[in-house]
Amino acid sequence: MSNILNFVSAFILPCVILYIVGYGLLSKLNIYDIFIDGAKDGIKIVFNIMPTLVGLLFAVGILRASSAFDLLGQFLEPLLDRLGMIVEVFTLAIVKMFSSSASTGILTDIYKNYGTDSAAGLMASIILSSTETVFYTISVYFLSVKITKTRYTVQGALVATIAGVVASVLITNFLLM
Repeated sequence: MSNILNFVSAFILPCVILYIVGYGLLSKLNIYDIFIDGAKDGIKIVFNIMPTLVGLLFAVGILRASSAFDLLGQFLEPLLDRLGMIVEVFTLAIVKMFSSSASTGILTDIYKNYGTDSAAGLMASIILSSTETVFYTISVYFLSVKITKTRYTVQGALVATIAGVVASVLITNFLLM
């Protein structure tokens, strides 16, 4: 079964590209010019969101280097223990809302310190795959289309993230019973 999936996955992207090019040729569209226009628009978007990205990554780097997240985790440790959450995983859940790459670094540290099959490793893996980089996503996507009023987006995204973290803790604790 995995050989079939590997074979199919190897050809999905080339088939999609061939389909797009074939459709463009049959429709008598100038595919190259359309591609170049799209690439120009992409570069403009990257240029416009770059200050936001740099600021966000800089802030996360400073908070992580200053151990602010670790101090918060230690402060909340009695509550986290009651809830069945591991302190290091709490740090990962907080950082994940701002930066996926920084949270992946924390995940790697958890794997090195506790192992991939440990309670911390399982909980961190589930959290990382069931939550979103809320503030990064909102700042990048909303800025790229010039939306200034987020209305209920932040609240909804935070509720979804909390639900993902709670579900991850419950699932991990259930699996390790």
